[in-house]
Amino acid sequence: MKRKMGSDNLAFKYIYITFVVALYWIVSIITVFVNKELLSSNRVNLNAPLFITWFQCIISAGICITLSQLSKIFPRTIKFPDGNPFDRHAFVKVLPLSLLFTAMIALNNLCLKHVDISFYYVGRSLTTIFNVVFSYLVLHQTTSKGCVLCCLLIIGGFMLGVDQENVAGSLSIMGTIFGILGSLSLSLYSIYTKKILPYVNHEIWLLSYYNNVYSCFLFLPLIIFTGEVGEIIDYPNLSDSYFWIALFIGGICGFSIGFVTALQIKVTSPLTHNISGTAKACAQTVMASYWFQETRSTLWWFSNFVVLFGSAAYARFKQLEMEAKHQLLLHK
Repeated sequence: MKRKMGSDNLAFKYIYITFVVALYWIVSIITVFVNKELLSSNRVNLNAPLFITWFQCIISAGICITLSQLSKIFPRTIKFPDGNPFDRHAFVKVLPLSLLFTAMIALNNLCLKHVDISFYYVGRSLTTIFNVVFSYLVLHQTTSKGCVLCCLLIIGGFMLGVDQENVAGSLSIMGTIFGILGSLSLSLYSIYTKKILPYVNHEIWLLSYYNNVYSCFLFLPLIIFTGEVGEIIDYPNLSDSYFWIALFIGGICGFSIGFVTALQIKVTSPLTHNISGTAKACAQTVMASYWFQETRSTLWWFSNFVVLFGSAAYARFKQLEMEAKHQLLLHK
């Protein structure tokens, strides 16, 4: 009887993990497609990517504030970490990370605005490379030869992908530059998150709350400086319900992707999350090519395969290294 109950619990656990991973895939892919619609579709046709990103931060911050207040009214039903983004101590500690967070989401959306969804993953594939470089420079962590080889594969796949985009006549230099800078900022953000988490009691949601609130203010001078205020004032579809509904859905997606990412990491592991993200990127590339009826060369597809294989192999090498360290600790 106990054995049957154990197998039932294990089966439920596997079903739950499968559901969470599937949910992450669905929300992540929908988020990319919705953002692409907002950033560069003829239907929306608003040249204000920073305003769109700022609005998504407004929605995310609003949801966090609502959940924070509801958790105080219904503490048994709704759980949300206690914290005040306007606390001076929290502001001083978290603001530098929020600057990186603002740069990361802005650059990612700027990249997506200028490149096709099918190339979006390759355009941002250098995050792993920057992780290795900055982990050594900032955290003084060395990398194994296997991981370095994987990094060389990723760089080769990235360069081939850029070349094939150029051959196809669809290469965006600006989009590629934004993708590289987005990868750099994401890498720095991930590394410095480890340093800041102790100041928020390792509460990912509290950190997300602070980042979104601070970004709401950090984006304002950027929007003014880039001249997007004039674009918004002159936008002919400002009263169009489709525009605001799409903008609101984009904001919900922006918040949801943070939730499902944290949930997937919680029920699996950070490395499994990376592998899942790599596989999701492959599916996303195929879906985008089919949806937008894009014809790609064999070498273009090969460049995607090299990047995806290199990323998956890197995650596998890291997993084996962690298991080896764990076994070493057990035998001490």
